[in-house]
Amino acid sequence: MNQHYRDTRKIDPARGATLGDGSPNDMDRVEIGPTQLAFTEWAAAGLELPNLAAMRAYRHARLTQHIVDRGYAGLLMTDPLNIRYATDSTNMQLWNTHNPFRAVLLCADGYMVMWDYKNSPFLSEFNPLVREQRSGADLFYFDRGDKVDVAADIFANEVRVLLAGHAPGHRRLAVDKVMLHGLRSLEAQGFEVMDGEEVTEKSRSIKGPDEIKAMRCSSHACETAVRLMEDFARANVGDGKTCEDDIWAILHAENVRRGGEWIETRLLSSGPRTNPWFQECGPRICQPNEIISFDTDLVGAYGICTDISRSWWIGPDRPRPDMIYAMQHGVEHIMTNMQMLKPGVMIPELSAGTHVLDAKFQKLKYGCLMHGVGLCDEWPLVAYPDHAVAGAYDYPLEPGMCLCVEALVSEEGGDFSIKLEDQVLITEDGFENLTTYPFDPFLMGE
Repeated sequence: MNQHYRDTRKIDPARGATLGDGSPNDMDRVEIGPTQLAFTEWAAAGLELPNLAAMRAYRHARLTQHIVDRGYAGLLMTDPLNIRYATDSTNMQLWNTHNPFRAVLLCADGYMVMWDYKNSPFLSEFNPLVREQRSGADLFYFDRGDKVDVAADIFANEVRVLLAGHAPGHRRLAVDKVMLHGLRSLEAQGFEVMDGEEVTEKSRSIKGPDEIKAMRCSSHACETAVRLMEDFARANVGDGKTCEDDIWAILHAENVRRGGEWIETRLLSSGPRTNPWFQECGPRICQPNEIISFDTDLVGAYGICTDISRSWWIGPDRPRPDMIYAMQHGVEHIMTNMQMLKPGVMIPELSAGTHVLDAKFQKLKYGCLMHGVGLCDEWPLVAYPDHAVAGAYDYPLEPGMCLCVEALVSEEGGDFSIKLEDQVLITEDGFENLTTYPFDPFLMGE
């Protein structure tokens, strides 16, 4: 059978110029996205793809409205995830987190400018909402040495000139994160620097229709990868050589195979290393008749985070009664707390109304009851009552919010921990649990 070049340069030869999400069906495209494997699996699952142009327009409009509502001249973003939210473009995301070379200015009139790595301004040209591409926002010492102040003055002056044209008379500028010299230079230009994180976190907290579709796709890909990780663990633990890293590597690989991007932590541990929680995975050889617990913290397809947790019993024997009780208690905790979720409920009400873990599990309980999720862990945070700070989160739940509902059931001095977490969408009249991955039947006592 002849293979034509017109087919080999398509991601999906069965489609025309665009894929189902509206992105180019082009092997040479700049924007990253799901693979053909992911598209095939989502089609088989009956999932509806997001319209990426509509998703980008929703985010742009939402950010702009938040700027206008606060009377700001604009919003200057250097956080890579805020830049992704504003532009849907990426560039060396993890490197950029500790070497901030990108910036986006969104003016009050909606005009958006991207400063990128000096050799890669083309990386955001696919998005017409980005009206200009520039370079020169790299204000860190490694890249500028003892003249970083000069670079900061040049950059801040560019910001001033842009805002003079697009938000004349306004001097209050929201900034999410800024290097020291950048802050000083912006203030020297006469700006009153405001809290940009408040703007971006509030903007990102309500997901639009296409973001929710993207989250469903990311969740499906994540759970598929988790299933393959579980299959690997059950087939190989006990061979005397399979370690925690071997198991965790399956999740990474299968995420990337579906167009996922990275995993923010290494939270998988086995046996006694699960207690205390937050030991990251390593070379420990996993043993039979132990618990494996993990937290995905996975940035998947479309840059959407799927943050779920599970604990597995790897036999062949049955788990101990105290393990089964802890698992059942953890499931009761998240499922009971989930029932509180609906529009209009105030966040402090969630803290006050929480299902209470047994006294022996209180000291090592998780750092929060629930937290927002989107491109990563996001605002808001729902604290346990003994950690709640009055006035920190006096806001109601709204439709379109997504929350991760947490449970860590762990006894001080114990030899295991149960870690559970489901990802939930707030709907018009309640909630929808987006997580379908089953709880381990052995630990549930079945």
